[in-house]
Amino acid sequence: MKTYFKALVLFFAFFYSNSNAQEFKLGKVSIAELEEKEHPKDPSAAAAILFKKGEVKFEYTSEYGFQVVTKVQTRIKIYKKEGYDLANQSVPYHLESSLNEKIAFSDAITYNLVSGKIEKTKLKSDGEFVEKVNKYWGRKKITMPNVKEGSVIEFEYTIKTGLIGSLRDWDFQLSIPVNYSEYTTYVPEYYTYKSNQTGGIVLKTTIEKNSRKVNYVYVQDNKDGTPPARSNEELNFIETKTSYSVKDLPAIKEEAFVNNIHNYTTSISNELSVVNYPNTPPKYYSTDWESVVKTIYDFDDFGPELNKTGYFEADVDKLLTGINTSNERIEALFNYVKSNVKWDDYKGYSCNEGVKNAYKNKTGNCAEINLMLTAMMRYAGLNANPVLISTRDNGIAFFPNRTAFNYVIAAVETPEGMILLDATEKYSKPNILPLRDLNWFGRLIRKDGTSTEINLMPKTLSRKVVNMGFAIKSDGSIEGKTRSQYVDYEALDFRIQHLLTNKDTYLEELENKNNKIEISDYARENDLDLSKPISEIFSFKDTKSVEIINDKIYISPLLFLAYKENPFKQEVREYPVDFGYPSVEKINVSIEIPEGYVVESLPAPINIATGENVGSFVFNIASSANKIQTVVTSTINEAIVPSDFYPVLKGFYQQMIDKQNEKIVLKKI
Repeated sequence: MKTYFKALVLFFAFFYSNSNAQEFKLGKVSIAELEEKEHPKDPSAAAAILFKKGEVKFEYTSEYGFQVVTKVQTRIKIYKKEGYDLANQSVPYHLESSLNEKIAFSDAITYNLVSGKIEKTKLKSDGEFVEKVNKYWGRKKITMPNVKEGSVIEFEYTIKTGLIGSLRDWDFQLSIPVNYSEYTTYVPEYYTYKSNQTGGIVLKTTIEKNSRKVNYVYVQDNKDGTPPARSNEELNFIETKTSYSVKDLPAIKEEAFVNNIHNYTTSISNELSVVNYPNTPPKYYSTDWESVVKTIYDFDDFGPELNKTGYFEADVDKLLTGINTSNERIEALFNYVKSNVKWDDYKGYSCNEGVKNAYKNKTGNCAEINLMLTAMMRYAGLNANPVLISTRDNGIAFFPNRTAFNYVIAAVETPEGMILLDATEKYSKPNILPLRDLNWFGRLIRKDGTSTEINLMPKTLSRKVVNMGFAIKSDGSIEGKTRSQYVDYEALDFRIQHLLTNKDTYLEELENKNNKIEISDYARENDLDLSKPISEIFSFKDTKSVEIINDKIYISPLLFLAYKENPFKQEVREYPVDFGYPSVEKINVSIEIPEGYVVESLPAPINIATGENVGSFVFNIASSANKIQTVVTSTINEAIVPSDFYPVLKGFYQQMIDKQNEKIVLKKI
């Protein structure tokens, strides 16, 4: 089976027809819109976009040259209280001063129907906020006033920026229904953008070219100290207008095991590919992956940082004394960087303060940490190179452009194969990357600037093994003990999720999610010894899992370890199922039945598989004297399963869950 279907997110199995574009304006809210009690095509919707329009134009001044101005107008209908979050809107913007980026909200009004008349409440200054996200990004936020069930809210915001390398993405599909969405760009002839669409909904698209004239004042500073000369100038050029529109889009809904729902929504992105000013040779940008990667590698804050070694040489020489094998050197250097340089949580492929300062200050972004690691590996004689990736929250890197990537890891080529490393995560191991990194493919960059595609998805099964033994008392209570062992990605996930959690808090959560059992004698093994599986052991009492009816005892052989409901609930799935990594779970259960009872019936053994080696489930059970032994093995062999396999996978999970919850029946003698 082919696991990776790049075209999968580009073409769904169904399409939506579009009508001609309509004219929508702010301030024209109707009584009919306010009276509407539910969305006509999705009664479950808490809110809906009545219309959303985006317009991108280029403004010219002698001081800044061309700047991009994006204007967005939105009208939203609130049907239910669950839709109140839509009253909170935020737009991110760059803080970098050279971009001169500015953002402003306007025409923000809440409309309500009061005694048959439209009541308007305007946004006041106290409903507007600015938030600094980090040193690179800020966020302009508004909170719409007087929002109720039935309200209609509308607003406009404008972003002006000197960043012309890529236009802001436009999402036609959202988590709520969209009645109408329109996106239009007006691009001067000097710039050519490559447009990329994700999602499978057909957009109505029109393209036209028009002449445009811009009048501006040219200011020339005089070197002799006299006042600057001013003149009125005129700029004439051809402008390309491209308009996309669509109506009646369904909500894009989250489902189980989706890495990033945005990968599968219908959207448009625009990446600058050519700049061609008059009397100047054209300059070409991201036309393919090779040119994208070479451009990034040549940045001052990327490639040159790999060549800096003086700051660590003495420490690395000391560290590697007596360590001769490649694998031992990889392990030593990887653990050294993880232990000595803390990640500042910033994602990006550019160094901020530089690798030398990150090493000195013992903190850095992901580029500084993993480029530093790569440089150390090279210094140690290993064939190491950086790998550009897009993290799961950034989306899949479908199209060649510099913004497709937002992260960098390290790779070492060995005779046994490629070893991938990310030293930002202290619990990771070689070839056990943080889940955020497991996003289909990355691009390895060699010293000469060439690149090759790297598969980031794990192939080896990560294991969870549970051994549980318990005794059933005649009063229906249970006392037992369980030992769980986690290997590879299962261990990484467990450590990340639980090692920093307060023990009492964790035990309370563990008791509650396991049918409110009572846990005692809790212990862990190999918390921080990453070379070994992590284990947890505890004793438990359970008073809720046994049913006694007419002198018969009914009990599930897996107790609280059995899955209770199918994670796949949709009839049709339009996106791949992303498990993150292949895995196997093996559960061994030994049950001691109470004195005075014998086995009347046991669930039948079962051995099922999905076909195409996607998954399998084996359930075996047997009894002897007063003991019942159960062995259950559940295996998922593929990290990503295409959507056309969803019905089979859903049925497989239901069979597995049904079998796990069948009852052992004991009768009194």
